[in-house]
Amino acid sequence: PLVPGSRAPSCWSSQFNVPPSALLVARPVGVCSMMRLPMQASAEGLDVAFVGVPLDTGTSNRPGARGAGNDAWWHFPAPASPRFGPRQIRAESAMVRRYNGSTGAAPFDSLQVADIGDVNVNLYNLRDSCRLIREAYREIVASGCVPLTLGGDHTITYPILQALVAKRGPVGLVHVDAHTDTGDAALGETIYHGSPFRRCVEEGLLDCGRVVQIGIRGSSYDPDPHKYCREQGFRVVPAEECWMKSLEPLMREVRAQMGDKPMYISFDIDGLDPAYAPGTGTPEIAGLTPAQALEIIRGCKGLNIVGCDLVEVAPMYDVSGNTALLGANLLFEMLCVLPGVKTL
Repeated sequence: PLVPGSRAPSCWSSQFNVPPSALLVARPVGVCSMMRLPMQASAEGLDVAFVGVPLDTGTSNRPGARGAGNDAWWHFPAPASPRFGPRQIRAESAMVRRYNGSTGAAPFDSLQVADIGDVNVNLYNLRDSCRLIREAYREIVASGCVPLTLGGDHTITYPILQALVAKRGPVGLVHVDAHTDTGDAALGETIYHGSPFRRCVEEGLLDCGRVVQIGIRGSSYDPDPHKYCREQGFRVVPAEECWMKSLEPLMREVRAQMGDKPMYISFDIDGLDPAYAPGTGTPEIAGLTPAQALEIIRGCKGLNIVGCDLVEVAPMYDVSGNTALLGANLLFEMLCVLPGVKTL
């Protein structure tokens, strides 16, 4: 049966938006939105908005833009680069359901959530793209809505934090990544996906005593690659300190460090080992497991989270779709730990 005046089955009736059940409506049916939620033109009236930022102009390794002469890539059936990350994450999110069976979280019984589409970006001008992102997020933040962002390369976190901090003040940060993303310049450019957090430090956007970077690893150009981070007061947790152990004890320490002040979660999918998430531009071996990723995000429950992002999904490099599926589930887990989410 349908709710009067609606196409939704009556069992969906709620004061909140609810993902449709595949028991009633086939997963391929409808517009490809995050978790098949309703689409809105703005964040007005929402507690939480899923937002896509389809930008990869800041990538340094493999954005996937190959010439027509390379037939093996030109005829590849999947979208190529992080600019298609939001689209693929949305497609894979059709598998994500209403409740979190592991934690009991019921986000869609607690908060009004919708997909507000993508931020328009300038693929020919990275600085102008940052301006467009910043302006879009200022409107989202002004509405009182918490943004959950589908990236896009890691450059996007810089203008997002510019917008958030303008209203909320400097934020703490839980940053999961293979890389610290605190580079200064590459090829003469100071804004790219390896520099967002240095730019954030320079502009006072981060409460540096409440910044934790987890999963850092890989070879480096410098004999002491984490020196800048330590000098700022960041806590750097290298991947080898996470190998073959639960991260729950770490997250107890992180919760104490964050306190009750505003904080942000930025999750680069390359924080996970490429065995689990090969669809990314700068993979590094010996990374985190999906179970550890869940421990990190679930460990943020109770914190004053003001926004989250999931970045660097590059669908072409994973024809299985598993990387984007992981990204969709991690965004759902972020939704489940936001302030105000009930536990059944």
